[in-house]
Amino acid sequence: MHIPDNYLSPSTCVVIGAGMVSLWRKAVIKIKEDISRKKIPMLGVCAAFSFLIMMFNVPLPGGTTGHAVGGTLVAILLGPYAAMISITTALLIQALFFGDGGILTFVVNAFNMAFIMPFVGYFIFRIIKNRVRTIKGEYIAAFIASYISINIAALSVGFMLGIQPILFRDNAGLPLYCPYPLKIAIPAMMLPHLLVVGVLEGLITMGIYAYIKKISAGTIYEDKDIKTSPICILIVALICLSPLGVLASGTAWGEWNKQQLKQMLGYVPQGIQKGFSFNAVMQSYSLAGVSNVVGYIVSAIIGVLFLLILFKILKSIKY
Repeated sequence: MHIPDNYLSPSTCVVIGAGMVSLWRKAVIKIKEDISRKKIPMLGVCAAFSFLIMMFNVPLPGGTTGHAVGGTLVAILLGPYAAMISITTALLIQALFFGDGGILTFVVNAFNMAFIMPFVGYFIFRIIKNRVRTIKGEYIAAFIASYISINIAALSVGFMLGIQPILFRDNAGLPLYCPYPLKIAIPAMMLPHLLVVGVLEGLITMGIYAYIKKISAGTIYEDKDIKTSPICILIVALICLSPLGVLASGTAWGEWNKQQLKQMLGYVPQGIQKGFSFNAVMQSYSLAGVSNVVGYIVSAIIGVLFLLILFKILKSIKY
């Protein structure tokens, strides 16, 4: 789901980035209007949820991997605009410190995972919830909404990657960026998400939403006190379980490095070969000299602490 740098043309990133700047501005305005100051730290908690959930890679058919996002979950808890900011922040931390997702393509990844997913999931959830009006139906609505939202986001990713070889080619007629056309990119993205990742996203959303609704309803309803200790327990549990992401061997579709592309295609597209390069401090959630398991746990702790502290600071800023 994370598009790496140089798989999309700079012009593609600029166009989508311009739209995201407008969306982020509107989200900040809406948060100031609708979210009380005491709930600002919950944006950090939800950002931490999303950050941790995205670390849990699962093996997919064809030797690739995938992960859930938690976009609909955050939107249900705090609203789609707050979800946009929370998940955007999580994606930014992933890109800057852990090399998960590109720097130039950060705006595109935010469009797919921090905009499409929360808004699609939120409105589908509300439509279903308002019709069923039962607790069981509410949980089913959470599953359906999250399943559909991540698949819509996957379709968007497949489309963005698939139009690159149509629009951008070098003098020899070879693709400059992503080499796979729509007829390959869209099925490659959609089938694993329809069959596996979407179900995983739905189960995670339904399970965590039911858990939070039961033990800390104030997280959702403004007029009730927020019980943070059970939520902190859940975050600690996710941190401890984060090394499960190491078990999924292979690379997510469309996230190959230059060497892998060379083996697959016999060449590396010029835009990828000569494109922007950025080395994160803890690339791929790893630390030099320690095992992958330890690296994953340390990365999870650092990412979560950074997000919680950041939103704690934002709470204290006057606006």
